[in-house]
Parts: sequence; structure tokens; C-alpha cells
Amino acid sequence: MCGIICYVGKEDVVPILLNGLQMLEYRGYDSAGIAVRTTNENNCNEITLLKKKGRLSELSSQKEITEIKGTMGIAHTRWATHGEPNDVNAHPHADCTNKIAIIHNGIIENYSALKKILEEEGHTFCSQTDSEVLAHLVEKFYTGDLKEAVKKTLNLVEGTFGLAAICADNDEIIIARRGSPIVIGLGKDFTIAASDATALLNHTRRVIYLQDDELAILKEGSCTIEDFAGEKKDNNIEEIKWSVEQVEKKGYKHFMLKEIMEQPLAIENCLRGRIKNGKIKLTLNLDLKSIKKITIVACGTSWHSGLIGKYIIEAMTKIPVEVDYASEFRYRDPLVNEDNLIIAISQSGETADTLAALREAKKKGAKTLGIINVVGSTIAREVDSGIYLHAGPEIGVASTKAFTTQLTALLLFSLYVKQELGEELDDELVETLLELPSSIKTVLDCRDAVKEIAKHFIASKNFLFLGRDVNFPVALEGALKLKEISYIHAEGYPAAEMKHGPIALIDSEMPVLFIATKCLLSDKILSNIQEVKARGGKTIAIINEEDNEIERFIDYKIIVPHTLKELSPIINVIPLQFLAYFVADLKGLDVDKPRNLAKSVTVE
Repeated sequence: MCGIICYVGKEDVVPILLNGLQMLEYRGYDSAGIAVRTTNENNCNEITLLKKKGRLSELSSQKEITEIKGTMGIAHTRWATHGEPNDVNAHPHADCTNKIAIIHNGIIENYSALKKILEEEGHTFCSQTDSEVLAHLVEKFYTGDLKEAVKKTLNLVEGTFGLAAICADNDEIIIARRGSPIVIGLGKDFTIAASDATALLNHTRRVIYLQDDELAILKEGSCTIEDFAGEKKDNNIEEIKWSVEQVEKKGYKHFMLKEIMEQPLAIENCLRGRIKNGKIKLTLNLDLKSIKKITIVACGTSWHSGLIGKYIIEAMTKIPVEVDYASEFRYRDPLVNEDNLIIAISQSGETADTLAALREAKKKGAKTLGIINVVGSTIAREVDSGIYLHAGPEIGVASTKAFTTQLTALLLFSLYVKQELGEELDDELVETLLELPSSIKTVLDCRDAVKEIAKHFIASKNFLFLGRDVNFPVALEGALKLKEISYIHAEGYPAAEMKHGPIALIDSEMPVLFIATKCLLSDKILSNIQEVKARGGKTIAIINEEDNEIERFIDYKIIVPHTLKELSPIINVIPLQFLAYFVADLKGLDVDKPRNLAKSVTVE
């Protein structure tokens, strides 16, 4: 959460910072601000700050911003934790002398105690944020060496941080991280850093991923990294594989719609090179025969993919699987040992709760596997083995293509384990998996039909999603998507559980969406549909073509191609993504930036 960007070089820094913030705004959009090292009329260096509540446009439209000139600066777009969104609580924060400014992503857990000490020493605070403490601590310790002041500051704080600090007296930016991602971009005569690689693509693809408890000194065209004890670290330079075009809308109204439409390509990239001659090709550093139990840890949409993964892995491998909310896993003293495999699923690879769960499992000796989209992310580096999604950058806050590629990766993993345990693979399943991108292109044709259905439900206050078996978690995901971006209260349930409570809600104002594609439980789902109709509920169903039996009992239908049960969640979730998108868009809401949400949850 929160987007940070820093630049030191020869170019005018303000346009670079604003462009970077625009690329990062999906990480937080409560407020935005910049701090630039400028020169006043007396030819003295100073820090010029400008920050505004609201979207980035509120900042960039300020007349004063055109008057700020300099070649070194830091900028921030905020997702509020401590302190309401307003101009004062916006970052950057400055010290009492206004010579030092910082930006911060994370949470300082002991800020209250530190603030009290600083106030007793005469420091005056302006904001209600935890982050402002950092600016005053750096000031307290500054005696001409900004790096040492930052190090002394970080030795006192508890919590997480992606931090950048500048000083009017220095021509360098000091950045540091613990728990919040920072990636450094290298150029010939500039150095740039951000909380996400997408903000660097217009400038360079040569990057260094800063590790936890590391600090970097950024200068014009150079970067030095050391740990908090002062030991120098090697600059492990990597190349970003994404292109600028991949983080642009390409004519689509919203990133979410673009990313829904990109799913055939995303899944094709996820599969590429991983199925050859009917065999699954994965490079995993795991002794699969020693695994007695698998636990999947994840949050939000990734947790839903984990639930589907449980159905598939257990059916194929007969290895028992548990699925845990990562936020709860480490607090219940989980029963994990060296015979267990922990699968951590995270689009960003930086999700704080999932990372904490992973580390707890590693302490207990478990083997670890990551299913991650972002190369070089913390989880990707810390697991024993990993499966990259290769979905490309996902900018929309509501995850779409990451979800379907996570399911694809879990299918590949399940088949791989079965194969490595010496069992024969289902040829039909393998062949149908290879055809999946083509099948999804067909599903995307339901776009206009779903938009027409969405028009009938933009005034709805509640929504119920029902599914069975492997498609029950798809109902959960459909409900999550709708509530995330349309702000309609929605719940997902196993269809049979409707009679155990939710049926009390059914009336003429309650839309109920059934995932009713052909399966062994189709007759039971039909009975559930009839129960809703008998009580006057509005029924929508995702069905296969020519399913005349169900059509007689539903008000609205969405037709998708028939596929194997294991692949049906990938097919069936796409109309639900469209439904959430069109309801939100028709309501005039900002689909890509839903209120109170941010893309990468890097705080607990």
C-alpha cells in the first residue's frame, strides 16, 4: 500500500515524480505530495513541499507545482492508516527546520512512545500520522551525514517501512526497507526508486530489488547498498521483463476491463513451455514423496484460488490440503512440520500477512512453494520453489487475470505432483488445459450479454452468489468482486447451504446468481433454483448451451462453453468479473480505484 517514488539526476524532477505517481496511484489514492530540493533567491538549497488531499489530479492541477524546479525529489501517493486523509496528513513529512523530508510506506508500531519523547525534547508535530515521527528522528540525529541519521532512526523504530529521505544540504536520497517493497532503477546519469517496478518502465529496465533491512544511497547515476550495520552489499542487477505498453490502457476505459480481456494471453503465457509431449515441465526444488500435508496460505482473491486448489490437489494427488487465511495462520500456532508443504499465493509477492505466514511456516521446518506474479518480489525470493504466473502487470485493484492464472498454476502443480508420484495423467485434461486460452476467448463473447443483465441490478442493495463443489469458491469470488467495486453487499455460499440461513433473505428484491454449468450436482442446483423462484427471488444462472431444463426456471442466463470440471472455475468466473465491472461502471464508480482499497496490501 502507498506508492513512493524518488529521483536524482539531471532532468527536471517534477514531471518524473508526477508520472511515477500516476503509475502508482492504484496503491493508494487518499492524497499525494512531492518534496523537491530547490534553490532559493539567495542561492541556498531548501526543500519545497506540495501535497493535497484526494486523487493525484488534485496535486498536479495546483498552479504552484509548475514553479517547483529541481533535479532531486521524492513523492508519495497515500493509502491512509494513521490519520484521516487530508492535506496535513499527506506525505511527504518535514522536520521542524523544513530541511529534511521523508516519505513512508508501512506502519511504525511504536510511534506513540517515540512521539512522546520527541515532544518532550521540543519537537512540534503537525499531523496525526505515525510517519511524521521518522522526519523528526532523522532531524534529531542529523549532523551532516543523512545516511547515518537514517540508520540511527531505523534502529529505534519497530514496524514496517519503505522509506525515502532527502535533505537540503545533501545531493543524495537515502532509502531503506523492512517489509515494504522498494525497487531501484539504474540509468546512465540518474537513479530512480519506487515501491513498484511499473513506475520505472519509462526510464529503465535495469533494477535492483532492495532486501529487508537494507539501505541504499542514491546519487546521480550511482547506487550504493549496505545493511543497517554498515556492511556493503552487492548490486544484484536484474532486468524488468514487462513493457511500457503492458501498463497502459490501450484504449480500454479501465484497466480492469483490459485485464479481463487479456486473460487468454495471460493463461497462454502461464502455460508456455510447461506442457511438453503430454508431460508437465516444472522446476521445483521439492521432495514431493515426503510431503504428507499441504497448507495453502493466501488473502482475498488468492485465498479463493487456494480453496479451488484444495479440491483439485486432493482429487489428483490424495494429499490432504488445508487452506488458511494468511492473516490468521501464524496467530494460531499452526501444526506444521518438515513433512508439510506450505503454498503461498500472492499476485504481488509482497502481501504482508502471506509473507508473515510463510516465515512462520519456515521457522517450523516446512517446505515452501510460491505462486507469484511479480518476479523479484519478497515471497518469490524466500520460498524454496516457485511458479511464476507470467500474467503481466495487473493494475486494476480488483484482481482478474491473476486469479485465473493462479488457478492455471495450481492445475499445473497438481498434475506435476501426480506425475512425479508415478501416476498416469489424464490425457483429456492435459489436452483441454492446452486449449484453455481458446476457450476463454469464446467466454469473452458473453461481454455484451452480461452488460445487458447488469443494467437490471445497478440499484440492488444485496446480491447472493451460489455454487457447488469446485465452483463454490467461484461464488465467493463473484461476490467479492461485486462488493469491491460496486459497493453492493454480496455473499457467496455453497448452494446447499442456502436453506441453512440465507433463504430468509429471499424476496423480490434479492438477485441470486447460480453457477449452474453441467456437473454431477446439476439436479441439486436445479432444486435450489426452484426454491428461490418459489419465493419470488430474481434468478441469474451461468449455464452451458441448450440447458433447457434450467432455462425454464431462471430470469437471466449467461451461456459459457462446457469444459471439464477441473477447468470450469476458470471459465465460470469470467462472467462474474464482467458483471461486477459493468454494474460498477454503469453506477458511475471508479472501477480501478474502489474506495478504501489499494492493490498491494503491505501492512498488517
